Amino acid sequence: MKKVMLFVPDGTGIKNYLYSNTFKNVKTDLCLAHNFNSKTVSEIKEHVAITSEIVIPEYSEGIKEKYYRELIHKCRIDSNMELFDNPTIQKFYKPKKSNWKTKAFYTAIEMVAKKKQSYSSILALEARYQDIIRMNPFYKKVKTALEKEKPEVLFCTHQRAINTPCLFAAAKDLGITTITVIYSWDNIPKARLALRADQYLVWSQLMQEELLLAYPEIDASQIHITGSPQFEFYLDSKNIIARDSFYRNYKLDENRKLICFSGDDVRTSPDDPMYLRDLAEQLTKAGKECEYQIVFRRCPVDVSGRYQEVIAAYPELIVEMPPLWNVDGVLWSAVYPTYEDVNLLVSLAYYCHVVVNVGSTMAFDFGMFNKPCIFINYNQDSHHNWSTETIYNYQHFKSMPSLNAVHWWNEKEAIISVLEATVSSKETTIQKWQQKILNHSNDASTRIKKVIGI
Repeated sequence: MKKVMLFVPDGTGIKNYLYSNTFKNVKTDLCLAHNFNSKTVSEIKEHVAITSEIVIPEYSEGIKEKYYRELIHKCRIDSNMELFDNPTIQKFYKPKKSNWKTKAFYTAIEMVAKKKQSYSSILALEARYQDIIRMNPFYKKVKTALEKEKPEVLFCTHQRAINTPCLFAAAKDLGITTITVIYSWDNIPKARLALRADQYLVWSQLMQEELLLAYPEIDASQIHITGSPQFEFYLDSKNIIARDSFYRNYKLDENRKLICFSGDDVRTSPDDPMYLRDLAEQLTKAGKECEYQIVFRRCPVDVSGRYQEVIAAYPELIVEMPPLWNVDGVLWSAVYPTYEDVNLLVSLAYYCHVVVNVGSTMAFDFGMFNKPCIFINYNQDSHHNWSTETIYNYQHFKSMPSLNAVHWWNEKEAIISVLEATVSSKETTIQKWQQKILNHSNDASTRIKKVIGI
């Protein structure tokens, strides 16, 4: 029986791959490699038949490793800016220069990167990086663990996690087949493909084309268009909470139309609390608070509490629907979902009439039920170095077949007219865009199993 080791660096990977059908009803030994707490592991085992597990040792990145990793990232960001002809890609180079040491460190990287403009120099840097990570004690530890477990396949749900390059290098040296998922539809131009794998899984033909453009050393035969299993949840009616329970548990008003306002993390969309306030304020000003109810879902990894003041100011209008995730720390990699959150998110998309956000993938979650999306497209008078103009010029939004794929909230005072036109319209326009960035939304799990050979 084939043995597959699953390495899931973050909570979203648990939801999308371990709670979906991807590893259910398979005749294989599944070994879970993780850093989760016992509560999370117990939750996972309720949904996946894990036969063994190993705890990944703590990874401490050496200064040489960090130098090469960050230098490669900067060089590839510069390269991708040219390849995709899109200057906004530079926005994804976000070094934290918090003191003089880090300022000096990243200044040196930026100076060296200017001299590494050719693609051959990037490949040479990556080859050197592969040598250096094999010198880290972590490499020896995970190699020993892999030798003991003897998996035939190592499957990773995120291409960016900082400890994966060492893990994948050890697997390669032991002849273990390595497979990684490209985490999301917007990830490739960001130049954070930290590991090197035998096989890569992507959402769509568009992502395959982007991967081949940005990483020409990867052969097309190594890239598999599988879709993403997170969207299969919407096809199973068992994931929809009964209407009476859903409305009663969250004190929702059945006589009002539900607007889902979905927040993003603080770095991606720092002004989200202001937009939520604008929405509530405009509905109240227009006397529409008896006609609409706002259901607020924050990003699962945003534990900042930055929305609480707005929510408290509109207790009859805004209903908070927190993600049902276990918080094990303040880092995005330390927040893990319960399966109940799958039901909650599916039900939210099913019962709400529209979703409002700043360019979020939630547009496609709602699109699974043919629900419309309103993208926020105006700036706040804040001190953040951020703008919606920059957001919508990111490379992944170039995939939009037309601006009519979503509805646009272009100025604060316009939301009522946009909202009423959106809710009253019988046409949904997101399907063509969804089909372009997301292939195989109904059988992604089956396709992934086929690639793995289980």
